[in-house]
Amino acid sequence: MRAFLCVLCVLCCEGFSPLLFASGLEQLHAYLTEAHAARGEFTQTVIARAGRKPQQSSGSFAFLRPGKFRWAYEKPYAQLLVGDGEKLWSYDQDLNQVTVKKIGQALGTTPAALLAGESLDKNFVLKDAGASDGIEYVEATPKAQDASFELVRIGLVGNQPRTMEIQDNFGQITLLRFTRFTSNPDLPATTFRFVPPKGADVAGE
Repeated sequence: MRAFLCVLCVLCCEGFSPLLFASGLEQLHAYLTEAHAARGEFTQTVIARAGRKPQQSSGSFAFLRPGKFRWAYEKPYAQLLVGDGEKLWSYDQDLNQVTVKKIGQALGTTPAALLAGESLDKNFVLKDAGASDGIEYVEATPKAQDASFELVRIGLVGNQPRTMEIQDNFGQITLLRFTRFTSNPDLPATTFRFVPPKGADVAGE
């Protein structure tokens, strides 16, 4: 669940562009202003504080502002998370189990708010965090004391997020890298609609 809320996208730049010289904050705000929807693929690596073997997964994602998203893990296990603007549905295919929760105001203090682009300055302390290998970085620290993470570090190129690093309150680090990013695609309404499969065990609100 936490990993889904950390979703951001990537776009590779080709050739010379003045956008490459914009700061990370300038690129982040431009991205959030210009991209009202997106879809793409992701790879995720979770590194535990205890030094256990990193856990890797991959899948696809889509979002539509405000508040709609789809995050599908495909490997090594199938799991689907869908936000329809009001509720967050989590479906474990192997267990045929569905959990549903109200998205609520708490979403505003999670990394998903960076993707949604709503109330950034209200919910986060944002600052430029330098550049490396042509990537400009932004650090986002939640203002809420009860947030589930301590810091999010976003790497951007050409007004598009390319990587995301989330440091949670338990010393765990989640690294996200995004590919095949498409900005403002036509997304059917069914993308963000979830109907529990027949026979599934449904728990929650």
